[in-house]
Amino acid sequence: MKATKRQQAWAALDKNKVYTIADAIEALRPYVSKKFDESLEIAIRLGIDVTKADQNIRGMLSLPNGTGKKVRVAVFTINSQDEAKKAGADVVGGEELIEAVAGGQINFDRVIATPDMMPKMSKVARVLGPKGLMPNPKLGTVTNNVAEAVKVAKAGQIEYRAEKKGIIHAGIGKMSFTTEQLVENANALIDQLKKIKPASSKGQYILGAAVATTQGPGLKIDVK
Repeated sequence: MKATKRQQAWAALDKNKVYTIADAIEALRPYVSKKFDESLEIAIRLGIDVTKADQNIRGMLSLPNGTGKKVRVAVFTINSQDEAKKAGADVVGGEELIEAVAGGQINFDRVIATPDMMPKMSKVARVLGPKGLMPNPKLGTVTNNVAEAVKVAKAGQIEYRAEKKGIIHAGIGKMSFTTEQLVENANALIDQLKKIKPASSKGQYILGAAVATTQGPGLKIDVK
């Protein structure tokens, strides 16, 4: 297959070089699409064993400059529906919403549920679980304070989770953001991961990292 002009241009980038976060972003800017606002993705490889429960890193983080994405939030509740709607939830309901999801209707990006709904949510666990949407008390998505949870989700909160080989993938903003804003978001995630380093993780913790735009190449970055 013949390489596109963009791919030919990417070939000029030094992909073996280790950049500062700011320099990597600036190096990628000339190649972003003019048709839509590409996201900046970061991948961080950690020296952990995700098969061990205490090293299976997962959590939520509010980025200082948000993500730039519009997040559709669904709230499963019976007694706090008005509260959820006033806070800006896009989809609100009780058992009827569970039935809709069980039937394949998923038009949201984040799920919040009140504790009393969790036994009933088991009906859609196989639907929401594989998509990473199942509410979890440890992530703050099972709560009676639905208004606060909705506001935080809308403000630019991301979920991070170690995948196989200990790699964390996350979107940390749009390329329309300033480089400073993107660097701040990247550092917020890196600092958070350093804070929650498992005590049982020995040796080097952060093994490497890279950033890439939605359609662009990845560049290695120094996060030490």
